Amino acid sequence: MATGWRWAAVGMVAAFLAGTAVAKAQDAPLVFGLPGIPPVFTGVQEYVARDAGFFKKYGLTVTLRQFDTGVAAARAAAAGDIDFTLSPTGPIIDMVSNTNVPLVALMGQENADFLVASDDPAVKTCKDLAGHAVGVDTPGGARSTALRQMTAKCGFPFSSLQQVPLGAQTPAALIAGQIHIAVLHLDDLARVEAQLKHKIAVIVTLKEAVPLDHYNFYAARADKIKAHRDRYVRLVAALIDATNFLYDPKNTDRVAEIAAVTGHSKAEAKAALEKYLTMGFWAKGDDGLDRAHVEAAVHIQEQVGGIRPGKTPAPYDQLVDRSVWRDALALTRKR
Repeated sequence: MATGWRWAAVGMVAAFLAGTAVAKAQDAPLVFGLPGIPPVFTGVQEYVARDAGFFKKYGLTVTLRQFDTGVAAARAAAAGDIDFTLSPTGPIIDMVSNTNVPLVALMGQENADFLVASDDPAVKTCKDLAGHAVGVDTPGGARSTALRQMTAKCGFPFSSLQQVPLGAQTPAALIAGQIHIAVLHLDDLARVEAQLKHKIAVIVTLKEAVPLDHYNFYAARADKIKAHRDRYVRLVAALIDATNFLYDPKNTDRVAEIAAVTGHSKAEAKAALEKYLTMGFWAKGDDGLDRAHVEAAVHIQEQVGGIRPGKTPAPYDQLVDRSVWRDALALTRKR
């Protein structure tokens, strides 16, 4: 009888230790990969979630890790080195289609803010770009992919452009006069014009060139989502709250202060924020994963050669999981 009690006690201790180990594994910090060093403006949402306390509100410890490009962050997520990424949709579609890597989007951004800007007086139209050097992040990166899309109907082969890889330093190179044409984000344009003290020409925007497209995925590996679904629901809930905070006019000054992480002055950040909110840059009230937009992005990747010949384009239901966002929205309403 005593022996039985001893074995029962040992079993209880073992179960307790096992439960503790599981809890520790589940409570480990989530590593969230973001594009740009310093961060590009799209990452302001995540810094609001951190600095305004929304990650903490849902019991999460989140490490925001900056990558030189969103593609680099996507590769890290695909390898399992990080838990979540905000990365360009096109390259993720290519990765899933070409290698069957199990990346799945839980949220999205449908409205791209990329544009081609020129400080070269000889380059004023899309056709004028032919043969010129254009600053991008890296060939095949988000700015590069956007450049291909924006110049597809300009009347010259994409190979005639000289892509200059500059990472997140693209606007700085334009300010320094190292290049005269570049692919910029909307907030980059504000910074460049403020530093140069004059307006520069916007040759074409991605929204103009490709009205139906998809910009960014918030994605993770399917196996990580399955193993820790509750944490991903809470993570998405924190991002929903952060988005609502961004859109509330009374928070503009606080958001501009948090946005200092991007290298913008408070005035530049406020001006950029107004433009981003006007264009509906961060999806508010939905998950940003509209089927028509995502499938249009898949078709574009087929057309531009991102999906290799002979490979089957990843279907919508493989690329996205909308159930996590729905559960996260329900959680925000309970809180």
